[in-house]
Amino acid sequence: MSEKTDFSKTLDGYRAQRGIVRLVDVPEMRYLMIDGHGDPNTSPEFTDAVGALYPVAYTLKFASKRELGRDYVVPPLEGLWRADDMDSFTVARDKSRWDWTLLLMVPDWIDDARYSVAVEQVRGKNDRPARLDDVRLETLAEGRCVQTLHVGSFDDEAPVLAQLQHEFIPGNGLRMTGTHHEIYLSDRRRVAPEKMRTILRQPVAPVEE
Repeated sequence: MSEKTDFSKTLDGYRAQRGIVRLVDVPEMRYLMIDGHGDPNTSPEFTDAVGALYPVAYTLKFASKRELGRDYVVPPLEGLWRADDMDSFTVARDKSRWDWTLLLMVPDWIDDARYSVAVEQVRGKNDRPARLDDVRLETLAEGRCVQTLHVGSFDDEAPVLAQLQHEFIPGNGLRMTGTHHEIYLSDRRRVAPEKMRTILRQPVAPVEE
């Protein structure tokens, strides 16, 4: 039987330490993606988005194990977060103004054809996800990033983000270039808010570029 791959333990981009901000080069990676808007704590759109990603992800995982002999742990949920005013993340924390893209990483050996088959298999089930048609498979190229680990409630991220965006990045001759990225290492359904572990990532580039 083939060994099960756990990408959260093998890929450098899934490693971070609390209180330490570091530079990391993130390779191009493919993800199941779905977009939305609004407060993730209250928006049915957010719940429906999560409910659409996981059936596809697990269908791909089981197909990979069965047909390719390559088993893996479905990677943690991730999110790209955007707002017209980035201070809504670090100051006002006005979640109603946030746009987001939820992500689940897909191994590079999963091709487009296998993805299409998985979607159709999920579509044929009686409990077809409401937002299945909004799921897509795309490549994300982030390159050079800074990241750190936040331990605690999502609502307590602001000071860590402020340090990342307003101190570490400019203090190291860098500027923000991409979208704020979060990786949820803890299952919010099973872990107390004060113990949740979240990687906070920001793509960057040298100021002179």
